[in-house]
Amino acid sequence: MSRVINERSAGGVVLIRHGPALLVALIRVRGGSLLALPKGHLEAGETPEQAALRETREETGLVGRTLAPLEEISYVFWSRMHGARVSKRVHFFLLEYRAGSIAHHDAEVDGVRLVPIERATAALGYPGEQRVMSEALAWVRRAGYGGAGAKGSPTTG
Repeated sequence: MSRVINERSAGGVVLIRHGPALLVALIRVRGGSLLALPKGHLEAGETPEQAALRETREETGLVGRTLAPLEEISYVFWSRMHGARVSKRVHFFLLEYRAGSIAHHDAEVDGVRLVPIERATAALGYPGEQRVMSEALAWVRRAGYGGAGAKGSPTTG
């Protein structure tokens, strides 16, 4: 029987208003071809919400403000690095863009794409993250989120 490592992570769905469009920031993980939501491990003493804000800023270059908690997903994968199965729980939060630039993402990701929210679910490569994005879109529609008076979109430079 193989060893199992339990991990907790957190991530965010960042909403960016760009004129009449509402975009979300998706990452392309280093060495991968799939698009994903920014996420990462909780550091000692961090709450899931704090980790989601930090990881989103690190991986996308964007600073967000929490609007609402979203779904928590769980999955298991094999880690060659650890020689063990990893059982992972990821807490997601809906975030509103406040500042930053996608040009300032960290080296963990190959790039950041700003995708219209209506197309983001289909653009994501993982079923659990697709469910999270669908929940985010439902929240946006219920809340009537959008309109004038918000920060503009992040620059690429």
